[in-house]
Amino acid sequence: MDHSETPVLDALTKFRERDDVVFGPPGHKQGRGVDPRVLDVLGEGVFASDVLLLNGLDDRRESQNVLGKAQELMADAVGADRSFFSTCGSSLSVKTAMLAVAGPGEKLLVSRNAHKSVVSGVIINGTDPVWVHPHFDAERHLAHPPEAADVERALDAHPDAKGMLLITPTDWGTCADIAGIAELCHSRGVALIVDEAWGAHLPFHPDLPAWGMSCGADLVVTSVHKMGGAIEQSSVFHLQGDRIDPAVLKLREDLLGTTSASSLVYASLDGWRRQMVEQGHGLLDAALARAARVRAAIADVPGLRPMGREVVGPHHAADLDPLAISIDVRDLGISGMQAAEWLRTAYHVDVGAADQCRINARLTHADDDATEARLVDALRGLTADLDRISPQPQVRLPDPETLSLETVMLPRDAFFAATEQVPVEKAAGRVAAELVSPYPPGVPVLTPGELITEAVLDYLASGPPAGMLVPDAVDPSLRTLRVVAN
Repeated sequence: MDHSETPVLDALTKFRERDDVVFGPPGHKQGRGVDPRVLDVLGEGVFASDVLLLNGLDDRRESQNVLGKAQELMADAVGADRSFFSTCGSSLSVKTAMLAVAGPGEKLLVSRNAHKSVVSGVIINGTDPVWVHPHFDAERHLAHPPEAADVERALDAHPDAKGMLLITPTDWGTCADIAGIAELCHSRGVALIVDEAWGAHLPFHPDLPAWGMSCGADLVVTSVHKMGGAIEQSSVFHLQGDRIDPAVLKLREDLLGTTSASSLVYASLDGWRRQMVEQGHGLLDAALARAARVRAAIADVPGLRPMGREVVGPHHAADLDPLAISIDVRDLGISGMQAAEWLRTAYHVDVGAADQCRINARLTHADDDATEARLVDALRGLTADLDRISPQPQVRLPDPETLSLETVMLPRDAFFAATEQVPVEKAAGRVAAELVSPYPPGVPVLTPGELITEAVLDYLASGPPAGMLVPDAVDPSLRTLRVVAN
């Protein structure tokens, strides 16, 4: 296929050249009705490019197949049979993917280190989840992806499961053995979905971890806005093989997706695909070299420990994305949350995620010498500024094994059950009725239907005073918790 083509961008160019006058949405009429104060911030080009696909970029019958051609090019670029664009982010894409494999009441194996969007999908879809617990790294207080043996045990115990949802890479860059898990799933006749939100870049360079399609996954969801060059909410489903019917996937997407898709998202996905096919190897070569320099520089800073390939091995990670730079800051005597806030306040450097132990900085092909220097200089400055960082309570980290909770109710049933808000000290032994997800990265500590334990309560109660953010809890202070009514 001719990857110099960009069907959405080309259609947008033609729309502008025709100088069409639109008497339908969007109501701002390509920016003519936008407050000039808004244009000063966002720019005229954003609104000029905000055009409907129907009777805008394409005609009423969509006879030019603008979106279809762009999706075909994307599939060809990454080696998938089919690709589908989504403008609602991978939070919606993963819900659609799950519903294409397991319907209400049906079992689906799910990595318990999943993002809250996955657990939300379990609730919305009415799926009966079989949690496959990750490998907890006690030294680093980190969850690595489950291994094939973990999936095998779950399938042995639940042979009626319809499929498996695997999360890789994790928020901290550790990767699963997708090929081994795919082979196992297929030997049992079930489909493998990979939530590869952090892996949109992986198909475009051989020195990056192998990605889902190349490892035999049936359906892969990627968030191109995370590690690619498309705007926020840009997501793509990639499909191969015959275990998941593309017609069923499309029907599920129509059920959950928007009927007013953003041309800005489509256009940026289209342009990013062309860029990666034409220039991706060279751009990622430079990014990998930059990441190696940053890691080496950080390793020379006393008190900072960048996570490297020492985490790759049995019962840990199968691989590590070198562009995800996770840095343990515990030797500085502060939390990752304190480090993140200081870097932002003092140096105007924003990191991607932070918890009690670490921060995470992700490099992409968009970084340059200036951003590299800003990051390294800010981290060096952090260590020099320790006497200026005020003491703060620290999160009481539990034994990692105590984070594996028993599910005693279907998550959907618990979420929609009669509930009550109880003081946190009285919540032990009750059934959670809400998501409680420290954010970012947003992996729930509690999901609806799980039996709450004292160890988890002690951990959560210590979080907000130490700077932990839990935006999805009804009471973000975690003085109270929402539980199923007795």
